[in-house]
Amino acid sequence: MKIHEYQARGIFASAGIPVPRGKAVSTVADAVAAAEEYARPVMVKAQVHVGGRGKAGGVQYAENVEAARVWAQKILGMDIKGLKVNTVLVTEAADIVTEAYVGIVIDRASKAPVIMVSAAGGVDIEEVAAKTPEKICKLAVDPQMGLRAYQARDLAARLYRDINLVRQAADIIMKLYDVYWKVDASLVEINPLITTPDGKVVAIDAKINIDDNGLFRHKEIEAMRDLDAEDPSEHEAREGDLSFVSLSGNIGCMVNGAGLAMATMDLVKHYGGDPANFLDIGGSSNPQKVLTAMRIILRNPNVRAILINIFGGITRCDDVANGIVMAYEELRPDIPIVVRLTGTNEEEARKILKKVNLESAATLDDVVKMAIKLAESDAANVGRVA
Repeated sequence: MKIHEYQARGIFASAGIPVPRGKAVSTVADAVAAAEEYARPVMVKAQVHVGGRGKAGGVQYAENVEAARVWAQKILGMDIKGLKVNTVLVTEAADIVTEAYVGIVIDRASKAPVIMVSAAGGVDIEEVAAKTPEKICKLAVDPQMGLRAYQARDLAARLYRDINLVRQAADIIMKLYDVYWKVDASLVEINPLITTPDGKVVAIDAKINIDDNGLFRHKEIEAMRDLDAEDPSEHEAREGDLSFVSLSGNIGCMVNGAGLAMATMDLVKHYGGDPANFLDIGGSSNPQKVLTAMRIILRNPNVRAILINIFGGITRCDDVANGIVMAYEELRPDIPIVVRLTGTNEEEARKILKKVNLESAATLDDVVKMAIKLAESDAANVGRVA
């Protein structure tokens, strides 16, 4: 789950990380009122769940109240990478001497949280990571021991030479790591972490992504969810107890089990196809989940074929087949669907599928090749379910 910058800044501030004053507003009048309250130059920042806001024109400096009014009018309602800006953060502008980057993510290779710092922070940090990765210093933290003070000081010393700045940055890194654990984050990030002319280290941006598996412990954070900023399909999948991630391909995939879903997608790529999604219906045999999954897949206008791959253990193939028939009758899909059902009650499932003239492919390789061929066919140019 992603939260907005202003929400992340609130969590940072509660942890003692220095951030400039700011207010999230949804009207021009409120933006003007915030600028008047601060009585100094402000930044007007679009609140959307995508990167690149600055380059898209969604982050602007306003030297006075009238400029804040103009920028709020322009940014509110702006489209940034397909997302409408409904809220802006009006925050005190800071005088910047240097910019740095600090972030924490989980690293699967080391099976530990990894802290990354770079003195080359700012809007082009992705370019720094791609072209000059040596400018990014990384530290894998032992999850049992936690981050030690000397480690934080060593990281801070990679950013600054002034001992006063090092001490401030080390304190911020320690507190950021504490936030990372307390909120069950998958990512926390400050970009940029700045220094000011009066020798202060300040976080003027904040980003936190929460691990969905930890949300049951954080009802106050779950309440921050902005459904308007999320993919409607991902929201429907979550409500239907499905695991779904939208991708850029044209073959919709419906599979039971995350491992089998990944293997299916790998095989699609191996044979030259391109998956349109990851969708795991889980171990349940509830036909309604199959219907919901089909509806989600059909909503994607890029999908040209649907590949259903079910290995029936706990999941009963006949129940899945009933769900497919339900989807045919209710949604009337007019793109080709290929199916592989094997395992528990697979013979009954094949008989059920014949009601809608579907045959179950013999092997996974067969069904993948069929899906790719059909997706490339001109006959797959069809309408969609709303």
